[in-house]
Amino acid sequence: MVLSVLEEMRIRSLGVIDDAVVELSPGFTAVTGETGAGKTMVVTSLGLLLGGRADPALVRIGAKSAVVEGRITVPAGAAAAVRAEEAGAELDDGALLVSRTVSAEGRSRAHLGGRSVPVGVLAELADELVAVHGQTDQQGLLKPARQRGALDRYAGEAVAGPLDKYRAAYRRLRAVTTELDEITTRARERAQEADMLRFGLEEIAAVEPRAGEDTELAAEAERLGHAEALASAATVAHAALAGNPEDPEGVDATTLVAGAHRALEAVRSHDAALSGLADRIGEIGILLSDVAGELAGYADDLDADPLRLAAVEERRAALTQLTRKYGEDIGAVLAWAEDGATRLTELEGDDDRLAELTAERDALRAELSGLAHALTEARVEAATRFAAAVTEELASLAMPHARVTIDVRQNDDPDGVEIDGRTVAYGSAGVDEVELLLAPHPGAPPRPIAKGASGGELSRVMLAVEVVFAGTDPVPTYLFDEVDAGVGGKAAVEIGRRLARLAKSAQVVVVTHLPQVAAFADRQLLVEKTNDGSVTRSGVQVLEGEDRVRELSRMLAGQEDSETARAHAEELLAAARGDDRP
Repeated sequence: MVLSVLEEMRIRSLGVIDDAVVELSPGFTAVTGETGAGKTMVVTSLGLLLGGRADPALVRIGAKSAVVEGRITVPAGAAAAVRAEEAGAELDDGALLVSRTVSAEGRSRAHLGGRSVPVGVLAELADELVAVHGQTDQQGLLKPARQRGALDRYAGEAVAGPLDKYRAAYRRLRAVTTELDEITTRARERAQEADMLRFGLEEIAAVEPRAGEDTELAAEAERLGHAEALASAATVAHAALAGNPEDPEGVDATTLVAGAHRALEAVRSHDAALSGLADRIGEIGILLSDVAGELAGYADDLDADPLRLAAVEERRAALTQLTRKYGEDIGAVLAWAEDGATRLTELEGDDDRLAELTAERDALRAELSGLAHALTEARVEAATRFAAAVTEELASLAMPHARVTIDVRQNDDPDGVEIDGRTVAYGSAGVDEVELLLAPHPGAPPRPIAKGASGGELSRVMLAVEVVFAGTDPVPTYLFDEVDAGVGGKAAVEIGRRLARLAKSAQVVVVTHLPQVAAFADRQLLVEKTNDGSVTRSGVQVLEGEDRVRELSRMLAGQEDSETARAHAEELLAAARGDDRP
């Protein structure tokens, strides 16, 4: 299986580092140097490349920004390559170029394969590319939730399958419980709302309004209120157009226009222009006759009945009562009634809904109990295998008598779910509390690793856990930041040997102060400061031959020219090379 490899990083203006290139081995790389030389900047730089938090305090004093660039070979079709291509990145001859810039003001930019991307995209790639472990990660391993996550990761599909089903049922149970609580706790409010809706719907039904009725009645009321004036005006206008029967001598417009038309008709054959005027006057006469007829009809049809006006005003008052409460016009009132009827149906169905939800809740709790039981069984089985594998690894890390166990337990809770006759607390990850226990020697009771392990033992436990993970869920690159802290002597040699074996199936980068660990590395990098306290481009050296012996001598005795230290360093290198032989 071909895994991704971090080939090199270039670091500029980060912490004590001015400008340095870190060239890494595809196998085991050890990063060494004096305390404070900037070794941990390797870990910090990789964290930035993989979406870690950008702290402006990391920017070197006097610089405008810090820049970290990395080159990672990624196999075609790998999950990291697919995600990078989705983000628009391009691979450079099979390599992914990643860069991160952090300004002194705190702004952060990320680039992936030549494209600007959100920092979150880099974080998404982190799980596929690198497992970073340091002192803070050890502290994280002490948290029960992290330990449960570690066990679930080791168990794989045996836990992932039941856990997915459990979480789906858990989410539905939460939704049903929330709705039930809303219905029961707001019962009084919902009853009041239903009463208000019933009253309004009954009030509207009693009036029986029609769409547009308010507009029609307003127009009719206006007409009836001015009936006498309208009738008088229509009568006067009709008399002016068609004449008054009671005044036979009177002159009207229709008669005058008719006379004008007759006068022109008599001579129209003599002049075309006059003929056109005769036609227009004829049209006027016809129009006057039509208007006069309509005025006569209007006056005859006009209803001046005061009883009708009173009835219209009474109806309008009833409609106004509705529009004052339920909408700006009758159309809005009818819409309110429609929505109100729908809502009332929902509220009146609360009892039925309450029964349905209660039944679903009980069924979901029963289902959750079964799924939680299956999840617990899968975890217990995986815990036995996981603990045995970690114990075996500890034996090869100079802890031959140590024994690791994993306690999978549940806590009683009267409001929980029933498991094997017990009512236990439950959450989104099941009902189990998982805790890693360590008995460092025979006769010692198993205790939580937070209480039962020294710093050195905790480092080895964490390394053993990661090695076990490597067999089931391999990660391309492992980065350990002084995971050997608190360890020395034979234990340090065993850690170096185990890291070297891990490097046969993955890339391993270790920031270390132990020569016993560094001796096993395929490549050793020395981080050195210049006289002005900075790490320059030439300040990260690949050590070979005599230079590597000198650095190991310094790490052993603090005296790189000591003959005794040199002899011991050469012995360490020889032993490490011999250990690497088949």
